[in-house]
Amino acid sequence: MRNLPLLLLLLLPAAPAAAEPPAASAVAASVDRKADPCGNFYQFACGGWLANNPIPADQSDWGRFNELAENNRAILRGILDQAAAPSGKRSEEDRKLGDFYASCMDEKAVDALGAEPLRQDLADIAAMKDARDVSAEIARLYARGVSSFFRFGSGQDYKDASSVIAEIDQGGLGLPDRDYYLRTDAASAEMRAKYLEHMKKLFALAGYDQAASSAAAAAAMNFETELARASMDKVERRDPEKTYHKIDVKGLEELAPDMDWTGFFKAAGAPEITAINAASPDFLKKASALIRTAPLADWKTYLSWKLLNSRADLLSRAFVDEDFDFYGKTLGGARELRPRWKRCADYADYGLGDLLGRRFVEKAFSPKAKAAAMEMVGNIEKALSRDIEGRDWMDAKTRALAQRKLAAVENKMGYPDKWRDYAGLEVKRGDWLGNFLRAKNFETRRQLAKIGKPVDRGDWDMSAPTVNAYYDPMMNSINFPAGILQPPFFNAALDPAMNYGGIGGVIGHELTHGFDDQGRKFDAKGNMSDWWTAADAKEYEARSNCFVDQYSSFTVNGNLPVNGKLTLGENTADNGGLRLALMALDEKSVIKPAKPVDGFTQQQRVFLGWAQVWCTNYTDAALRMLVLSDPHPPAITRVNGVAVNMPEFSEAFGCRKGQAMTAVKPCRVW
Repeated sequence: MRNLPLLLLLLLPAAPAAAEPPAASAVAASVDRKADPCGNFYQFACGGWLANNPIPADQSDWGRFNELAENNRAILRGILDQAAAPSGKRSEEDRKLGDFYASCMDEKAVDALGAEPLRQDLADIAAMKDARDVSAEIARLYARGVSSFFRFGSGQDYKDASSVIAEIDQGGLGLPDRDYYLRTDAASAEMRAKYLEHMKKLFALAGYDQAASSAAAAAAMNFETELARASMDKVERRDPEKTYHKIDVKGLEELAPDMDWTGFFKAAGAPEITAINAASPDFLKKASALIRTAPLADWKTYLSWKLLNSRADLLSRAFVDEDFDFYGKTLGGARELRPRWKRCADYADYGLGDLLGRRFVEKAFSPKAKAAAMEMVGNIEKALSRDIEGRDWMDAKTRALAQRKLAAVENKMGYPDKWRDYAGLEVKRGDWLGNFLRAKNFETRRQLAKIGKPVDRGDWDMSAPTVNAYYDPMMNSINFPAGILQPPFFNAALDPAMNYGGIGGVIGHELTHGFDDQGRKFDAKGNMSDWWTAADAKEYEARSNCFVDQYSSFTVNGNLPVNGKLTLGENTADNGGLRLALMALDEKSVIKPAKPVDGFTQQQRVFLGWAQVWCTNYTDAALRMLVLSDPHPPAITRVNGVAVNMPEFSEAFGCRKGQAMTAVKPCRVW
């Protein structure tokens, strides 16, 4: 578990393409020639693609990432179908992969069980007799893969990144964010009403009668609302200094005395714990007090709800359909449930990520591609070094420490050096829920076993097939799974300008995260420390606030304002990242001048390369959820926000002062 979030490219998982990369003419076909690039660059770069790529029924949004995700799943499906075919020639690893997937695909067997897999857990919850049993039941459910009002795991010590300590953080909500419970606008009230109906239906599927379902849903909703009131908001949590509170077990018992922490740690299977990061102390204090103050009946209802909500998508079709109806359709805007094979492929990637990832790499990521990607990373890191040297608002001391941090960044490309060993994981063909829970608990135990040990610098937080990337501030590393090192982001045979605009902008994005409003608070070794002079820190804040104000002025769908504070890190990384990619390519082109392609100059193609990986159609529901709860801004602001702030864009497309894509006072940190 990580209290400090990984600084991701985006939140939704995506995946690589199996098809050939788009030719220059295909890139040009995505353009809307009727649009003025200086008026709305996103529409110019993506208008053709957006018009020709409506959202499929089983998706809540549809963009280039989603396209790649579908192609990726096709690769994974081939791997899994082959592994699932019974054969004496299968390796033990392939047997586990295949039996896990085959068990998931056996929908008839899963449907035959109905609500039966819930019976014993619900009975154990109902058997609680007093407040002392609440702590024991919370611990028992955690061991069964169900977290209740807090999250527990391991993570690096913010101030000693070489060591791993225990972490406890706020949790327990079923809606995407605390504000869904607390906002008073009509749309939020309507969403809460629909969530309440969803709760009623799941309780009914579990065997509650109509009156009991209504009462249970109301009680669970009230309980979650209390947890929401105690929770820190997303903007406040962006400051790592506010989510680091190192204490020992005695300190935790004094902070939240109503929870039996010693019993919980033992039941969870944690090793001896000497240090804990209590990420949200006020929340833990207020929420744990509910063990003493809330009626036992409410605890029984809430824990039953947590069980139902965590299991619904794994059970019979009635449960799956109801889970989709709220989370997929109401919250996300999708019209149809995804085919079962897609869901099972995703579960296999979740539960057996390194087994599946190893097979994926064999098919889709060559050593030559890895070497080419590493070369590009080196070029962009050199550009960042030059950029740091050129920042005249930094003094020599801060600049030297920034260079030291950059030089220490570890570049992880494609896949881990050492694949995880699943020898201790039991997979039984025909036991779908058991397999999933055993895989989940296998990973939980792996994470807990890290507590008290030196950090494993070879560990990854994403599987190899994932089309995403992240910067880890405490590892001081950039991580690029093989999944994203594919067309249209990257292809060694593709036009260099499109490569640098695509994967180059992503590489620059992740490197810039090391120096955004969160990343800058960690040093070269990954320790949270203030290595900035007071004057430089003040100047940095002023430059960051320019982004906050600018992006807060952007709206989508006419009335949804972007949260400039919540999206600050991503906006800083987008702006810095593409600038670094352009600097790196310009350096290369001094040696080898580039010719126009399809009528677009090299600089124009860099901007098109960046824009076209973000082309995305959203349902209204998905866009609303993104804007309200996601630190990543909508695609149009990721594209136009960068264009507005880069004089290089105006130069490339001949924009004049006063046009929409030219800012009176451009924002810039890096």
